Amino acid sequence: MSLLDWIVLIVTLVGIILYGLYKSRSEKNLESYFLMNRSSSWYLILLSIIGTQASAVTFLSAPGQAYTDGMRFVQNYFGLPLAMVVLCITFVPVFHRLKLFTAYEFLEKRFDGKTRTFTSLLFLLQRGLSTGISISAPSIILSSLLGWNILWTNILMGGLLIIYTFTGGVKAVAYTQQIQIIIIFAGMFIVGYMVVHLMPENTGLSDALHIGGKAGKLNVITSGRGEHGFQWNDRYNIWSGIIGGFFLQLSYFGTDQSQVGRYLTASSTRESRLSLLLNGLIKIPMQFGILLLGVLIFSFYQFTREPLFFNQTQLDLLAKTKYADSLKIVLKNYNTLQDQKITQMNPVSGTHLENQMQQGLTMQFDQKKQTEYRMTIQRWLKDKDVNGDANDTNYVFLRFVLDHLPKGLIGLLIAVIFLSAWGSIAASLNSLSSATINDIHKRSVKVPMSQEIEYHYSQLYTLLWGIFCVIVAQLAYNIGNSLIEAVNVLGSLFYGVILGIFLVAFYFKRVSATPVFISAVIVELFVVSIHIMNQKEIVNVSFLWLNAIGALGVILMSLLLESIKRKAYA
Repeated sequence: MSLLDWIVLIVTLVGIILYGLYKSRSEKNLESYFLMNRSSSWYLILLSIIGTQASAVTFLSAPGQAYTDGMRFVQNYFGLPLAMVVLCITFVPVFHRLKLFTAYEFLEKRFDGKTRTFTSLLFLLQRGLSTGISISAPSIILSSLLGWNILWTNILMGGLLIIYTFTGGVKAVAYTQQIQIIIIFAGMFIVGYMVVHLMPENTGLSDALHIGGKAGKLNVITSGRGEHGFQWNDRYNIWSGIIGGFFLQLSYFGTDQSQVGRYLTASSTRESRLSLLLNGLIKIPMQFGILLLGVLIFSFYQFTREPLFFNQTQLDLLAKTKYADSLKIVLKNYNTLQDQKITQMNPVSGTHLENQMQQGLTMQFDQKKQTEYRMTIQRWLKDKDVNGDANDTNYVFLRFVLDHLPKGLIGLLIAVIFLSAWGSIAASLNSLSSATINDIHKRSVKVPMSQEIEYHYSQLYTLLWGIFCVIVAQLAYNIGNSLIEAVNVLGSLFYGVILGIFLVAFYFKRVSATPVFISAVIVELFVVSIHIMNQKEIVNVSFLWLNAIGALGVILMSLLLESIKRKAYA
């Protein structure tokens, strides 16, 4: 990056941190540290909810997801609006009436202490691992930019985030997210404009979309049906999105403390409901726009040389291995193919772009050959003697920004990714600390504590969880999935069961504590077993369905065990 880019990056980040710490001056107690004294308005909660969702994983990985797999990932959110309605009717009024610190307090009031503790532990495990993956996203940026060791990069990024959250609490998170969201959306719009602007002179947005459509990238709605009927292992289709996505989003916003903690800060039930309903309307168009950037970048690369592998560090690694000579041959052949593609795609005088695209978009052959070359690179990187990172999805957006955007704008876009990471991860660390102090520590340690001591323990748990997440970030660097996909897969292992416990609590008043606790343990083991069998290709079930399986499994088994219990005592 240029000096101007570094200035823009540093000034933006330092300014946001100082603003957040200034706004977070408050009384040092749990109510202010975690819940802003329950005084937030709907717009502040809405921005905080969006900021918590829109992590660096979203902006770094989602365009690459669309670049490689098209727009169908957006179907993951189709169940969100309905989930928001259910939350506003059922969850929100109960949580506000009970004036909870965490969602899991409700489970002790409805069932017992062991159910609350078990559910909170599931959340802590899932959110701790997911936050670690989120830390790895901006670390990838720094390590790629500066050539730093990924371990020290993770430590630096995690350390900054720990200090930020440790000092300011939820106020620092909420107030900085207001400005973060404005900068983030401005940055995304600028990138979209620049992608189209950098294309050939007589090529506009409609042409770029036409190219993306011809290449199969605008697959917003897919049925999930194949030659042999419905494909249960198809990760993104309208049915898994509406049904599985409904259970995923209902659990995320209704039982995940990183989100519940946002609307527990509201001054009234109305403020919480309004923020959630608006989030249900905004999230799908927002995710659509971020994915569309990936399609536009794909179209842009049809008119210019496309990197063989977007993570240049990995090509440099291969150049030092036994594959060095083979790599030179592949690069030569690939560049020849790229030159042919550019000749076909770039309009010439007197020739309509549509005719050129009909010729160039027999680019099906070109795309197939490019895929074969990339698969060869990935196979070499997976060699145990090389031990490289074979997943390239997370680097598509970053490589475009670094290679093609003007000075100053690069620094702003890197700042956007950092800000989105900070907002999301800080909120997660805050929720992890909240659940630990309220659901575990205060229930286990019976010695009364002053507000000041509780506050300092909360800071300590923020620090410990931050260290844990940095360790996970290091392990997640070579995770083998796109980061955004990895986060959703991980959440689906736990969200369904957690949601099932809450649904039984709300809707099945006759079910008692022990049946729901036993059911949750058994079904969680079952869900994890399905995932393991998926990995070994023994079964083929998309991860979104795990949310429905977990929730419905807990409900049905709880009813069955309660019935057996009542008959035994009859």
